[in-house]
Amino acid sequence: MARTSLPTDAVNPEHILQVGLGFWDSKTLLSAVEMEVFTELARRPGTAEELQRRLGLHARSARDFFDALVALGFLERRDNTYHNTPATDRFLDKRKPSYIGGILEMANQRLFRFWNGLTEALRTGRPQNEAKTGGESFFAALYADPARLKEFLKAMTGLSHGANLAIANKFQWRNHRSFVDVGTAQGDLAVQVALAHPHLAGIGFDLPEVAPSFEEYAAQQGLGSRLKFIPGEFFADELPRADVVMMGHILHDWDLNQKKELIRKAYDALPKGGVLIVYESIIDDERRRNTFGLLMSLNMLIETPAGFDYTGADCMGWMKEVGFRDAIVEHLVGPDSMVVGNK
Repeated sequence: MARTSLPTDAVNPEHILQVGLGFWDSKTLLSAVEMEVFTELARRPGTAEELQRRLGLHARSARDFFDALVALGFLERRDNTYHNTPATDRFLDKRKPSYIGGILEMANQRLFRFWNGLTEALRTGRPQNEAKTGGESFFAALYADPARLKEFLKAMTGLSHGANLAIANKFQWRNHRSFVDVGTAQGDLAVQVALAHPHLAGIGFDLPEVAPSFEEYAAQQGLGSRLKFIPGEFFADELPRADVVMMGHILHDWDLNQKKELIRKAYDALPKGGVLIVYESIIDDERRRNTFGLLMSLNMLIETPAGFDYTGADCMGWMKEVGFRDAIVEHLVGPDSMVVGNK
């Protein structure tokens, strides 16, 4: 049988080049965040010449830079005046509580250069971050600096807020009275669940350094009496007991045995009929569609000694292995899904 091939004009290198040179797009956005372009435009739109002066840029490529941001969909240009798009105005203006640029700032300062070591990481299986050169780990330095930690936790809230809202709305909370959010960070997941369901009382569980940010955020939302913080380290300490245990963007940091240990600890903290909710960028079972989840797993290679992301089937299997009677996967928003296990 003769082999059929596509017409030559239907095969082109466009996708290869777009991905291969994708760091051009990325670094243009990251530099714009670093220089607070979107925050400045939120104050007042401007022409290329005005923005060049306000941002302290050289004349040579300022216009190309702004127009590249237009072409990438991050700015709008009307009558030679540049404006934020609705998305960049909401999410990349530092003065707004919806700002998510903190995670992009970290990507610019750290991850961009560490990902240059991906080839070495793939060949050796070793992290490529600060640990590679014997320096203090990013998280050790972060947790030692309260102001920097607070900004980082706010960035994590911005990154996960959509998924947190989806969990608050999609899960059947009416059947439960209490929950604990393990690795709570600033506490947005706990806050969104409590806001949506007034009958619930919740706990945020994390390292002691996180307490001030959690308590301040809960108080700002009027939830100081319904949400409390319990300090602890989830490998060293038992998890607080509750009807529902939640773990968001936690399991992928750890190796397989540690993942199973955390799931087992959650099982032990639950009553009969209790529920474990695990959520992050769960990879689809066929490992073809959730590009973000697969790349996040490569990021765990860069950042951790043995962490990796996983499929919904993987997580359901681990839950059943430690005793959960059944488990399901439900999509939340974007690349994020939750795995729900019932004890």
